[in-house]
Amino acid sequence: MPAETEAEQRDRTNELRLLFEVSQALNGTTTELADHLDETLDLMARYTGMMRGAFYLVNSDGEIIMEAAYGFNQNELKRARYKSGEGVIGRVTATGQAMVVPNVSKEPMFLNRTGARDLKKDQIAFICVPIILDGGTIGAISADRLFADSVRMEEDMRLLTILATLIARAVAVRRDFAARHEAMLEENRRLQAILNQNFKLGQLVGHSNALRNILEEVAQVAATNVTVLIRGESGTGKEMIASLIHANSQRAGQPFIKVNCAALPEGLVESELFGHERGAFTGAVSGRKGRFEMAHGGTLFLDEVGDMSLATQAKLLRVIQEKEFERLGGGETIKVDVRILAATNRDLEKMAEEGLFRMDLYYRLSVFPVSLPPLRKRVDDIMDLAENFSQKFSPDPDRQIHISGEASRLLLAYEWPGNIRELENIIERAVVLCGPEGIIEARHLPAWLHTQKEVPTPRTLDDAVNIMEQKLIKEALESTGGHVTQAAAKLGLTERKMSLRMTKYNIDFRKYRSKK
Repeated sequence: MPAETEAEQRDRTNELRLLFEVSQALNGTTTELADHLDETLDLMARYTGMMRGAFYLVNSDGEIIMEAAYGFNQNELKRARYKSGEGVIGRVTATGQAMVVPNVSKEPMFLNRTGARDLKKDQIAFICVPIILDGGTIGAISADRLFADSVRMEEDMRLLTILATLIARAVAVRRDFAARHEAMLEENRRLQAILNQNFKLGQLVGHSNALRNILEEVAQVAATNVTVLIRGESGTGKEMIASLIHANSQRAGQPFIKVNCAALPEGLVESELFGHERGAFTGAVSGRKGRFEMAHGGTLFLDEVGDMSLATQAKLLRVIQEKEFERLGGGETIKVDVRILAATNRDLEKMAEEGLFRMDLYYRLSVFPVSLPPLRKRVDDIMDLAENFSQKFSPDPDRQIHISGEASRLLLAYEWPGNIRELENIIERAVVLCGPEGIIEARHLPAWLHTQKEVPTPRTLDDAVNIMEQKLIKEALESTGGHVTQAAAKLGLTERKMSLRMTKYNIDFRKYRSKK
């Protein structure tokens, strides 16, 4: 066997380096394959001297699109679209057989659709090989002749075939990972739903009449299957209410799937809701379930539903009415059994009058409306929430965080435009600042709470009495280590009256047992 020439040794070394680096680029499962196709083509050009190369994808309609390219400008790339059997690219993807064109200027099947080559002048050899997965062709790799100076064209085709195999394996790995990941998510959702069965109405913090009214509505509607529209300002706890409705419904053991409509780019909303098939759009190398399919048998929570486009609203209305849909890029009708809970902080009636929200969809969603009051209208609950958050963020769960009287007055005086979420953030910050002393002072609260024009007293006499009574009961329990009889004696109450007041304010004596 004759010894390799220096040029052949160089080409062989470059081939090995190319295959190694492409393998490294395609390694992994969490990134989209499309992210690495351009990198693969760049490596081919670096190690082989390739002037042009491309990766083609067969989409769900059977059209062949240039997904990634080297040596083509954007206009040329956009023109590279083929039907099955059309030209060299179409023939390779239709037959699953590689094709070699020794001279593109003499091959009628070479369509030169990109216009990148001058067929009257260029003497170019062209090679195209299929990318085959599970017996089907999912795309193709093409290149102008690679090692044109020193290697036979068969060697070029062999190398491209190896690269096509690497890409097919990468697609298979990602599909397998996606399937296993989806199965894991489904199992997690099932287990979480089971845990949510213990998520009862009593977990809402507060004792105000406004909260009691909300809980009564939630208890009534949870047992039914009707659609609920939860309304309220940002930060009032709409997601919490949706979770409570699901957890107290007959669907509690089934998935509870959330979609924040405002956080999704317009181009992704339909894919997120209804899913997509492989090849439905650029980069969709595998099919994916949408949130409706994930929520089958359970509950779908559409947060900020007022931010949906009119086009998406129309498709949502159809699913609610017909209980069926198609995936993006697919033709199969999928039937689902899903309860819809929706939430918004926007005026949907006004939006409907202005043509920004479908009135028929509004009527479908608001079968049972639940309105959450802002925190400024739940003054009786502010200190309950503040103490709950202070304990939540305490670095030591066995140590009680106290809120001083002056800090309490500042918290009660504030209007809370950010509602419960803003209160939670402020208390989390205050717990950090108060340090090991464990007492939240006024100085630990933000400056704007100190600059209010006045620090008003509670809005009614009942408010003042309730706040003071609640504070005294908690202090008595704190000082007696959670001993109800001793705490009642300190306050001059019978044990029965003490128990009634503790029930009224939702105070659990067990929280104070280790504090004596």
